[in-house]
Amino acid sequence: MNNYKAEFRCISGCTERYPLDEIVYRCRNCGSLLEVHHDMEKLAAKSAAEWKEIFDKRTGTSQWPYGSGVWSKKEWVIPGIDSENIVSMYEGNTNLFWAKRFGAMFGMNDLWVKMCGNSHTGSFKDLGMTVLVSMVNEMISKGKKIKAVACASTGDTSAALAAYAAYAGIPSIVFLPNNKISTAQLVQPMSNNSIVISMDTDFDGCMKIVQEITNDNSIYLANSMNSLRIEGQKSISIEMVQQFDWEVPDVVIIPGGNLGNVSALGSGFKMMLELGLIKKKPRIVLAQAEKANPLYLAYINGYENFSPVTPGNTLASAIQIGDPVSVEKAIRTLKEFDGIVEQASEDELANAAALADKTGMYCCPHTGVALAVMIKLLEKQKISKTDKTVVISTAHGLKFSEFKVGYHEKNLLGVNSLHANMPVMLPPDTGMVREAIEKELSARK
Repeated sequence: MNNYKAEFRCISGCTERYPLDEIVYRCRNCGSLLEVHHDMEKLAAKSAAEWKEIFDKRTGTSQWPYGSGVWSKKEWVIPGIDSENIVSMYEGNTNLFWAKRFGAMFGMNDLWVKMCGNSHTGSFKDLGMTVLVSMVNEMISKGKKIKAVACASTGDTSAALAAYAAYAGIPSIVFLPNNKISTAQLVQPMSNNSIVISMDTDFDGCMKIVQEITNDNSIYLANSMNSLRIEGQKSISIEMVQQFDWEVPDVVIIPGGNLGNVSALGSGFKMMLELGLIKKKPRIVLAQAEKANPLYLAYINGYENFSPVTPGNTLASAIQIGDPVSVEKAIRTLKEFDGIVEQASEDELANAAALADKTGMYCCPHTGVALAVMIKLLEKQKISKTDKTVVISTAHGLKFSEFKVGYHEKNLLGVNSLHANMPVMLPPDTGMVREAIEKELSARK
């Protein structure tokens, strides 16, 4: 039995602390968000080499629950939880894809894409949801009266919550903005037996309602303002460094909407740095859609006077958020990691995704935002072609088939589909087929 400990603390620096099995999302003293703090002194009793050996030995194992990319780092995530209460589908351990051909188009030989969408529900949200639902399962096992778990979502969070709650046998409720998510994203919570509430508002409106619904603590809040989610998502940082044989990339680019993912990345890197597993920090780049860009607008003004925006309709629907809950954490992280915030237009994100697809990827629109931002920063010489760069792909492209079809049919509003590739319609005539093939091959040289 280990003696590692973790607790909630207020991010504003006041003295409030809460156990992880307490139903609390904000500091009761000042109203700020909370974050999980670990007893770093106890963790530091093991050397960096010992932690690396432990994590490396657990990777891919069938020993419960360590085969999960999240729970292989259990001591760094939720050390005190009973392993029998962990709800895991062995999430994580996703491919670090060497984007060789795509990178070569821009003179880069060290471009990688962390394929977080290669997960049970098709997005990186699984990494945080395994932790949150596991903690709810633990609380219920100890007698806490929790009727259900709920979230507001632009699609991926609801899918992850629905699946993990169904696996645990806990009722789930998801609040979705009507007609603002893909069909695949809508059908996931429906299939996993969630109570699906579709509202005539945007994500920010859904977020307001879910916070009110969860006020009495009988329904547990599963959005990223709950810092248990961040503890799972920080495993992305640790996992990618582990996959690079414990070498830190120079630049990490991630699309952002509600902005919990930024602080999650930072949290993982800071733990590794403090415990001696790494010797430097990467530069973190936040990529926003131009139509939902509140942090970009604050960044170009030195983070002065952050103001929410009313987001426009963007193809990157999962980050169509104008009033991000985790903005304070994100700004703090970006300042600590020499961060950059950049935006991408609809045309830029769609064409970047399609260009990457031509080299073997299958990008969601949010990954398209990150790739488009990378291209812009190379052009502006804010990042170097020689940097070891990792783009976080947050979801699987199959969840956004309407986006793909619309692009190739050239009917996406505001997008000039430079890389459209429609089927060649022909009769069953060998000569005509041969002629068409030669023409296409010639055009693609």
